Amino acid sequence: MIYHITSRTAWLAAQECGWYSAPTLASEGFIHCSGRDQILQVANTFYLGARDLLLLRIDESRLRAELRWEAPAHPDSETVISFPDETVFPHLYGELNLDAVLQAVELAQTEEGFALPSNLP
Repeated sequence: MIYHITSRTAWLAAQECGWYSAPTLASEGFIHCSGRDQILQVANTFYLGARDLLLLRIDESRLRAELRWEAPAHPDSETVISFPDETVFPHLYGELNLDAVLQAVELAQTEEGFALPSNLP
Protein backbone atom coordinates (compact mmCIF):
# COMPACT_ATOMS: atom_id res chain seq x y z
CA MET A 1 0.00 0.00 0.00
CA ILE A 2 0.99 3.59 -0.59
CA TYR A 3 -0.61 6.72 0.83
CA HIS A 4 -1.38 10.26 -0.29
CA ILE A 5 -2.47 13.26 1.78
CA THR A 6 -5.07 15.52 0.19
CA SER A 7 -7.84 17.92 1.12
CA ARG A 8 -11.41 16.77 1.48
CA THR A 9 -12.35 19.33 -1.21
CA ALA A 10 -9.87 17.86 -3.71
CA TRP A 11 -11.07 14.32 -2.98
CA LEU A 12 -14.73 15.29 -3.46
CA ALA A 13 -13.82 16.98 -6.76
CA ALA A 14 -12.03 13.82 -7.86
CA GLN A 15 -15.10 11.73 -7.16
CA GLU A 16 -17.19 14.08 -9.28
CA CYS A 17 -14.86 14.00 -12.30
CA GLY A 18 -13.74 10.36 -11.97
CA TRP A 19 -9.98 10.83 -11.41
CA TYR A 20 -7.61 12.53 -8.96
CA SER A 21 -4.73 14.84 -9.75
CA ALA A 22 -2.60 16.84 -7.31
CA PRO A 23 -1.12 20.23 -8.30
CA THR A 24 2.34 18.64 -8.26
CA LEU A 25 1.44 16.50 -11.27
CA ALA A 26 1.48 19.68 -13.38
CA SER A 27 4.35 21.41 -11.57
CA GLU A 28 6.69 18.47 -10.89
CA GLY A 29 5.41 15.72 -13.16
CA PHE A 30 4.18 13.37 -10.44
CA ILE A 31 1.93 13.02 -7.41
CA HIS A 32 3.79 12.71 -4.10
CA CYS A 33 2.91 9.62 -2.08
CA SER A 34 4.34 7.93 1.00
CA GLY A 35 4.90 4.52 2.44
CA ARG A 36 3.08 3.83 5.71
CA ASP A 37 6.18 4.56 7.80
CA GLN A 38 6.64 7.94 6.08
CA ILE A 39 3.11 9.37 6.54
CA LEU A 40 3.58 11.12 9.86
CA GLN A 41 6.91 12.74 9.07
CA VAL A 42 5.50 14.11 5.80
CA ALA A 43 2.26 15.26 7.44
CA ASN A 44 4.00 16.92 10.36
CA THR A 45 6.52 18.65 8.09
CA PHE A 46 4.32 19.86 5.24
CA TYR A 47 0.75 19.95 6.57
CA LEU A 48 0.84 21.30 10.14
CA GLY A 49 -1.98 23.77 10.58
CA ALA A 50 -3.90 22.47 7.57
CA ARG A 51 -7.45 21.40 8.23
CA ASP A 52 -9.87 18.98 6.63
CA LEU A 53 -7.22 16.57 5.34
CA LEU A 54 -7.74 13.02 4.18
CA LEU A 55 -5.30 10.18 3.88
CA LEU A 56 -5.85 8.04 0.80
CA ARG A 57 -4.86 4.37 1.13
CA ILE A 58 -3.89 3.23 -2.36
CA ASP A 59 -3.39 -0.30 -3.67
CA GLU A 60 -0.38 0.16 -5.92
CA SER A 61 -1.22 -3.01 -7.87
CA ARG A 62 -4.35 -1.26 -9.18
CA LEU A 63 -2.62 1.88 -10.45
CA ARG A 64 -2.86 2.66 -14.15
CA ALA A 65 -0.16 5.37 -14.12
CA GLU A 66 3.50 4.57 -13.61
CA LEU A 67 4.73 4.39 -10.02
CA ARG A 68 8.41 4.95 -9.26
CA TRP A 69 10.15 4.68 -5.90
CA GLU A 70 12.64 7.55 -5.88
CA ALA A 71 14.69 9.81 -3.64
CA PRO A 72 12.66 12.43 -1.79
CA ALA A 73 11.54 15.44 -3.79
CA HIS A 74 10.50 18.45 -1.77
CA PRO A 75 7.48 20.31 -3.16
CA ASP A 76 8.41 23.31 -1.04
CA SER A 77 12.06 24.09 -1.70
CA GLU A 78 12.30 25.97 1.61
CA THR A 79 11.27 22.93 3.64
CA VAL A 80 13.81 20.16 3.95
CA ILE A 81 13.35 16.79 5.60
CA SER A 82 16.41 14.81 6.50
CA PHE A 83 16.16 11.15 5.51
CA PRO A 84 18.80 8.45 5.34
CA ASP A 85 20.42 8.27 1.90
CA GLU A 86 18.64 5.02 1.00
CA THR A 87 15.15 6.46 1.65
CA VAL A 88 12.82 6.37 -1.34
CA PHE A 89 9.26 7.61 -1.80
CA PRO A 90 6.52 6.50 -4.19
CA HIS A 91 5.91 9.02 -6.97
CA LEU A 92 2.90 8.53 -9.25
CA TYR A 93 3.57 9.74 -12.80
CA GLY A 94 0.01 10.34 -13.91
CA GLU A 95 -3.51 10.73 -12.63
CA LEU A 96 -4.68 8.53 -9.78
CA ASN A 97 -7.48 6.21 -10.89
CA LEU A 98 -10.13 6.14 -8.19
CA ASP A 99 -10.54 2.37 -8.18
CA ALA A 100 -7.00 2.11 -6.77
CA VAL A 101 -8.07 4.04 -3.64
CA LEU A 102 -9.23 1.53 -1.04
CA GLN A 103 -9.92 4.00 1.73
CA ALA A 104 -10.08 7.75 2.39
CA VAL A 105 -9.80 8.52 6.09
CA GLU A 106 -9.60 11.73 8.06
CA LEU A 107 -6.08 12.76 9.00
CA ALA A 108 -6.65 14.50 12.31
CA GLN A 109 -4.21 16.84 13.98
CA THR A 110 -3.68 17.05 17.71
CA GLU A 111 -1.65 19.54 19.73
CA GLU A 112 1.37 17.27 19.23
CA GLY A 113 0.88 16.95 15.47
CA PHE A 114 -0.73 14.33 13.28
CA ALA A 115 -1.42 10.75 14.29
CA LEU A 116 -2.27 7.77 12.14
CA PRO A 117 -6.02 7.22 11.94
CA SER A 118 -7.21 4.42 14.23
CA ASN A 119 -9.29 2.93 11.39
CA LEU A 120 -6.30 2.53 9.06
CA PRO A 121 -5.56 -1.19 8.63
